[in-house]
Amino acid sequence: MTEPRMFDAERLERLINDARGGEPDSRRLLHGRGRCYPGCEQINVDFFNPVAVVTLYAESAEAHLTGIMKELKCLQPSPLEALVVQRRYLAGAPAEWLVGVMPESWYARRGSLRFALTLDGQQNPGFFLDMEPGRRWLEALAPGKRVLNLFAYTCAFSVVAVAAGAERVVNVDMSKQALARGRDNHHINGLDKRRSEFLPEQILKSWSRIRRRGPYDVVILDPPSFQRGSFVATRDYAKLVRRLPELLPAGGDVLACLNAPELDTGFLQQVFAEHCPQARLLERLPGSEDFPDAEPERQLKLLHFTYPGVSG
Repeated sequence: MTEPRMFDAERLERLINDARGGEPDSRRLLHGRGRCYPGCEQINVDFFNPVAVVTLYAESAEAHLTGIMKELKCLQPSPLEALVVQRRYLAGAPAEWLVGVMPESWYARRGSLRFALTLDGQQNPGFFLDMEPGRRWLEALAPGKRVLNLFAYTCAFSVVAVAAGAERVVNVDMSKQALARGRDNHHINGLDKRRSEFLPEQILKSWSRIRRRGPYDVVILDPPSFQRGSFVATRDYAKLVRRLPELLPAGGDVLACLNAPELDTGFLQQVFAEHCPQARLLERLPGSEDFPDAEPERQLKLLHFTYPGVSG
């Protein structure tokens, strides 16, 4: 009896062939968490050339590891030099290198841009693949703009915006370590350091310092959905939205992000309607094709609002 394939064979072969020809963009190979692949609901597989990262969310998913490794090894000649498995169902989400060793320098790649990665004691390597539609949106909008990047993490939005010609990007995050990695990402890509700033601040308590560096043409709201002691979307998202009139001039744009499967698009629309009624929803950005979901409302939500302000 033939074992079921874990991956879309044609798509995976195309990706591997692209890798042989140069430096392919980093991609998700298998998005089991979207529940479109029966039996793989507790597995994700990502490709950061030349490393594949397998993430397991339940002990039962261990049974699929052999099949995953077999399929990836069958792609010969293959650019894959290493395979790491991260077990999210265990405390601390430990990572184990099953094939090869961790490269001295390991990057996510997006066109000509690179973003440093690490799994040492981290749940996330430092680059969110599902945010690509948001990065494309910002890349098109950024030239000549002043951008505020709230909950900046490792500043991928900022790297993309500065590389696209943004006048200035202010990155704000409570984690000094994440911002240090963000600063390194700008340096890795040879970007003008005068066009980016990094503020280690508790955002909900630091509006005066954030406002002083404005006004902004683009504001990105990308908070965690739930971070104990820091941010809870159902309670705190409104606190961000009601500040927008202080930050944006007439005609400014907002990208409101929400990665909470239990909250739908209607949640964000209601928050804006109540706390910044002048803002107008233009579109929900389409999700990444690499992240199919049986229930689209459980996907990452990326809503583009415009703030027309008050004409004088």
